[in-house]
Amino acid sequence: MSVLSPRPVGPAPDRPAEGTVGRPVHPRWSSWCLPLLLVSAVAALAVGLSSPPGTAQRWWGVLAGPGYASAALVALGTRRRWGRAAAVVAVLGSLVLPLLWLTVLGRAQMEVGVIERGTRLLLDTGTPYLHAPQAVREFNPYLPGMSLFGLPAALFGGGGLVGALAGARLWLVLGTLAALAWSVRLVRPATGPADGPSGPPDRLTRLLWLVACPVLALPLAIGGVDPPVIALLCLSLAFARRGEAGRAGVVAGLAAALKWTAWPAVPVLLVLLAAVAGRRAALRFTAAAGAVALVAVVPVLLADPEAFRQSVLLYPFGLSDTASTAASPLLGQLLVVLSPEHGRTVAVVLIGLSALAVGVSLLVRPPRDVTAAAGRLALGLLLAILLSPATRIGYAVYPVVLYLWPRLFLPGALPLRPAGASAAQPS
Repeated sequence: MSVLSPRPVGPAPDRPAEGTVGRPVHPRWSSWCLPLLLVSAVAALAVGLSSPPGTAQRWWGVLAGPGYASAALVALGTRRRWGRAAAVVAVLGSLVLPLLWLTVLGRAQMEVGVIERGTRLLLDTGTPYLHAPQAVREFNPYLPGMSLFGLPAALFGGGGLVGALAGARLWLVLGTLAALAWSVRLVRPATGPADGPSGPPDRLTRLLWLVACPVLALPLAIGGVDPPVIALLCLSLAFARRGEAGRAGVVAGLAAALKWTAWPAVPVLLVLLAAVAGRRAALRFTAAAGAVALVAVVPVLLADPEAFRQSVLLYPFGLSDTASTAASPLLGQLLVVLSPEHGRTVAVVLIGLSALAVGVSLLVRPPRDVTAAAGRLALGLLLAILLSPATRIGYAVYPVVLYLWPRLFLPGALPLRPAGASAAQPS
């Protein structure tokens, strides 16, 4: 039962209630399976060949490219383009095989080492940040909650199999998959058709395709820190859809305790719950999210305010004396290159204006279902990514997953039940 579930009115035949999976896959959508897999294969190889030799990105591209091509061959030989068999091959080729190989080689993105060092510092000094960082590797631009993923390595790390299983990269992957699976379970319908030749893929198959998406499989395999953040945001959206404002707030607070990129989700979910479930639900969400984030951040902030300021405030926003390695050729970075004196200021002003515009849109036309809320959040994050002076193309995982998640698992989303509606009707 849920105060945020759709009204049980009879929807039009081509627009099922939110969360149903009864529609057949549109033939035109089915025809995109092979082209998208082939594009993914080419993109993966391009990433691999354009990355420096020996890096995690290089190995991922070399392994994932044939993986996507193999999935395309499997899809070509089956009656269903988006079937389970092709999805399993895509996940094996783009995530499982690269992850195992990179673990054997001991190759990972620099963030894995940053997290594990930060966890050791947190246990020893009460803060995961160095007081006066100088080199890029000495900065830890993540909020204190990210150190949880390094706890197994700090307690059980070392060489051999135990060290590999305790590494932060594996726990980043497990945390992401657990949060995504939980979000899918929360929004699943009570009943649904089997994954037959003419029906749509079941939810496990859809989840496999989402994990195999290159913008998610790449950071998962090499040790990126953004997948668990976006997975927690999806989980928070799932709780919000069920009307469980307190749990949605706790999960949003956990995401906000990992990285700044989760913070824009808080006002979006707040407006969604206020518009649909009422003021009390919005207050429960805000109190839960704020409490979790404050408990995670404030003690570390008080332990060494200057260390927090250097690593978490100045460095990730490109305001530190040490230049961030996050410098993709997007608009914000181009502004800095074209105008070294004023480009950074212009980029910050544009980010502020875009945030203001999204905020006004939330007040003028608040989202009334999770698909609309996810779309508004995706738009805000996309603008911030494009305009930030220190950004990475890999941050595209946020808008891409926020766009795909509700469309894969909440097709034909209807407006949620307004505040005050009876909660006795079934979800």
